[in-house]
Amino acid sequence: MQKRKKPSAYDVISIGDATLDVFVSLQEANVLCNLQKDVCQLCLSYADKIPVEKVQRLIGGNAANNAVGSSRLGLTAAFYSIVGNDETGRNIMETIQREKVCCEYVQVDKKQESNYSVVLNYKGERTILVYHIDRKYKMPKFKPTKWFYLTSMGKNHMDFHMALLAHVKKTRAQLAFNPGTHQLKQGLEKLKPLLASTAVLFVNKEEAQRLVGTIADMKELLIATKRIGPKIVVITDGEKGSYVHDGVSFWKCGITDTAVVERTGAGDSFATAFIAAMNLGKDIPEALRWGTMNSGSVILKVGPQAGLLTKGQMQSWLKKYPSIKAQTF
Repeated sequence: MQKRKKPSAYDVISIGDATLDVFVSLQEANVLCNLQKDVCQLCLSYADKIPVEKVQRLIGGNAANNAVGSSRLGLTAAFYSIVGNDETGRNIMETIQREKVCCEYVQVDKKQESNYSVVLNYKGERTILVYHIDRKYKMPKFKPTKWFYLTSMGKNHMDFHMALLAHVKKTRAQLAFNPGTHQLKQGLEKLKPLLASTAVLFVNKEEAQRLVGTIADMKELLIATKRIGPKIVVITDGEKGSYVHDGVSFWKCGITDTAVVERTGAGDSFATAFIAAMNLGKDIPEALRWGTMNSGSVILKVGPQAGLLTKGQMQSWLKKYPSIKAQTF
């Protein structure tokens, strides 16, 4: 692969772990829900052989998805991650570089393997089994960037968080934060310093409630989440759409009517297009539309990156769905 000249500055640097995702499409399973219809379990016959319809091996991970999606939307993007010294690590690098994402900040762990996930796809919904390697994260000397996009990292991320926080304060770069499982496990008190310097926080409804408590009313949930520090709060709620609060106004936006093939990466694609729109000077209502279109495209295909839109495709989707607009509430 021919090496490209490294940019002197970036529009966005995506930070987080990358994975090899093995997508397993199931033929037979049961979904059991309790009285709360949005709390369900995927059930497989115990000690049995389960028929599988299809298996696909794809590169994923929240930060990798963001970097690829940002590049497709015309941004100059770089990627920070740690990969194993194995075939998967090399595949991750090759995939990212093919998408014109700079990998100058990717580090290779010579002693451990790359991250690995199994994604069980049943009737369009996914259940993910995650194998996260413990890493020793060390922040590189980043070139100037307009935005950092910080997302899922492993257990040992706190020192990196603090180093990035100091860097953001010093350089005045904008920070978008989409916390992963290990970051949320740290709890609100440990995340507060980072949240106070976050320009845009992306969480789904359940994640927001995990941070601030079980608040049913969306407007109250937005207010409570805004109160913990970020300038702008974006909460996604599946088929109900997305919601935003910037401390003054409240917006909501519905979803496209596209069929659901597989949902992995829907949240990543939404956040990616939202930040890309802001990077390109769009306002919050338009950024909501961009996010909605990108996620609508991603769920049409298996995996988190196949459906990520280019800038030209984004314009086509926006024209296709003129009635989907952000509204105040």
